[in-house]
Amino acid sequence: MSELRFVRMGFGPDAVEYQEAWDEQRRVHAARFEDEIPDTVLLLEHPPVYTAGRRTADNERPLDGTPVVDVDRGGKITWHGPGQLVGYPIQKLPRPVDVVAHVRRLEEALIRTCAEFGLETSRVEGRSGVWVLGDPVEQRPAVGGLALDFDPRLTDEEFDPRLNGPEYAPSNAGQRREDRKIAAIGIRVAKGVTMHGFALNVNPDNKWFDRIIPCGIRDAGVASLAAELGRDVTIDEVLPVVERHLKEVLENADLKPREIEKATA
Repeated sequence: MSELRFVRMGFGPDAVEYQEAWDEQRRVHAARFEDEIPDTVLLLEHPPVYTAGRRTADNERPLDGTPVVDVDRGGKITWHGPGQLVGYPIQKLPRPVDVVAHVRRLEEALIRTCAEFGLETSRVEGRSGVWVLGDPVEQRPAVGGLALDFDPRLTDEEFDPRLNGPEYAPSNAGQRREDRKIAAIGIRVAKGVTMHGFALNVNPDNKWFDRIIPCGIRDAGVASLAAELGRDVTIDEVLPVVERHLKEVLENADLKPREIEKATA
């Protein structure tokens, strides 16, 4: 893979509006497709915004009519905003593109980043992103004062945490000792070049996630580096660490096209 270039677009008071970043992604994507620039990672913060991937269901959006930007990435609905480090790796990959391998590389870089700050994170089978694993179900505290056998999430597939009080809120998953996502990943690949990417929760107000069903997942929540470590962690601290691990993982990756099984007679 070619040398990875990083572009720091804006943070804090210079946070980048979502539409502006999306337009820049498309411009960089076109330039990368034409081999005018090397593989590039855009890094930034956004002002508060909800974005919905192509698989987002209507009942996963905010109930109060809060605006949502519909985007062309995979995945479902999420939030971006202050305290969250967003990265958009724009890379040319061999075709047919192995999308899963690309996602796993992004996860690996973020897992290494969290480990450097002293936080153990993991993958969860069947769910993209980087997770802080909760306690085994039988060891978790009862929710809402009820025994676990009465937890409505176990029997009601349409259970909606937004309608059932703060004890079920995604932002409180750490108190419930449940699995909680610290980094979300949603990508798109067009013409063999990737777009969109990851969002790492550094020190955001995670209550923003309580208005939605984050990533369409009703039985887990969200986390942040600051909350899990019990101390202030800043974007400025995390930014160079994320860049270093992305560089190590992505530049040293053995890129291969996706294997396609041939039909047998």
